[in-house]
Amino acid sequence: MLPFIYIGPLKFGMYGIMLATGLFAGFLLLRADLFRRRIQANAYVIILVIGVTGFITSKLYKMVDTPSVYLVHPSLLLSPAGFTFYGAVMGGLVAAAFLARHYKIGLLTFLDVVSPGAALGYGIGRLGCFLAGDGDYGVPTSLPWGMSFPHGLVPTYTPVHPTPIYEFIGAALISLYLWRRGRASVHLRIPPGCVFAEYLILTGVARFLVEFIRRNPRGWLGLTNAQQVAVISVTAGFLLLVVGITKSLSHSQPAV
Repeated sequence: MLPFIYIGPLKFGMYGIMLATGLFAGFLLLRADLFRRRIQANAYVIILVIGVTGFITSKLYKMVDTPSVYLVHPSLLLSPAGFTFYGAVMGGLVAAAFLARHYKIGLLTFLDVVSPGAALGYGIGRLGCFLAGDGDYGVPTSLPWGMSFPHGLVPTYTPVHPTPIYEFIGAALISLYLWRRGRASVHLRIPPGCVFAEYLILTGVARFLVEFIRRNPRGWLGLTNAQQVAVISVTAGFLLLVVGITKSLSHSQPAV
């Protein structure tokens, strides 16, 4: 593993580097989607606002989830580690509502635009977890692709599931699917909000499943905190999808 790289006297964390790479990849997809939809909005500003807001709310979510860690190590509040996916999503939604209003874009359309980049950016960020060996891997396994992380930030000498790799593959596939669905959205073959609804469903399902082989404590109904939030994400996605399809059908009915 490679938790840090050194350039002269400077030390850079691989997680932070991959997080920045994920934001850049998300920016490229966002800019391309804005272009194909002919939407006049500044992709640089959108990524900056969503990125900063996501950073803050992700830290707040993590602090609420594990307050004892931050009481002992308050410097983690400014560290480029210790993010939570759903904390970032919550902040991203708040930022999206503000940005959609600022650019006079329908909120559901705006959320459709950012969804492919959000999925890909998350997956690339997980590669940072993998390279840093930060403990975000799975339970021990005897499968041939099991990996140990003896030089990681959280060392393990037993082969474990490389769950960040699983999540990167899943996120890349979800991003590709959402990008293609965005094309249907551009041509009005699906109503606004459907791409975002599918983002909530697919990312929720992916996170729910991977948690079964991740070393996280179980809580209510034997589910991890991430699984509980994933259930909410999937439910919200299905509700949004049903509402969007229902509205689309009602508008397509001929007047009597």
